[in-house]
Amino acid sequence: MNKKMKWIAAASLLALLPAQHAVAKEFAPYGTAKVDMHTMPPTDTVFDVNYEDPQKLNTLYNFVLNTKRVTNGKVVVVTHGPELRAFAKENYMKYQSAVDKMAELAKEGVEFKMCSNAMKAAGFGAEDMHGFITVVPAGFPELAYWQSKGYQYTNPAPLAVKDVRYIDQPQLKK
Repeated sequence: MNKKMKWIAAASLLALLPAQHAVAKEFAPYGTAKVDMHTMPPTDTVFDVNYEDPQKLNTLYNFVLNTKRVTNGKVVVVTHGPELRAFAKENYMKYQSAVDKMAELAKEGVEFKMCSNAMKAAGFGAEDMHGFITVVPAGFPELAYWQSKGYQYTNPAPLAVKDVRYIDQPQLKK
């Protein structure tokens, strides 16, 4: 395809984009979403973390930051799944990015609690974990404990929403 043909093809594609958006704007049988950006009273939260892939802790970081920003409350993270291996000192180099983010949250007051049952089942002891971790008897009872103290339960699925708008329309991706 020569240069002129490529330019014509690109211009044709660009011409279609506004038409697609116009159709989407015109086809609104249910109207437009309301906006309610209300403030919240300080709300304490406890995060239930059980991720198959320790790299998902990078997503947890954003969940905790966003929640803390809106709730202005205390935050406790209870870890009791395969992600706990990221907190082992021996795995620091492999999971450094995620661990550094969790340590940053700990410096900001987020408490990290780790299930001793899960830790032992994985072959770790308290001495194997980084210093911002507190080992507790069991994960689920720990979640119940914090809920009994008024903390609101949060179970964030580590699924990112970035670019989800364009999954079905890759040609529109910016």
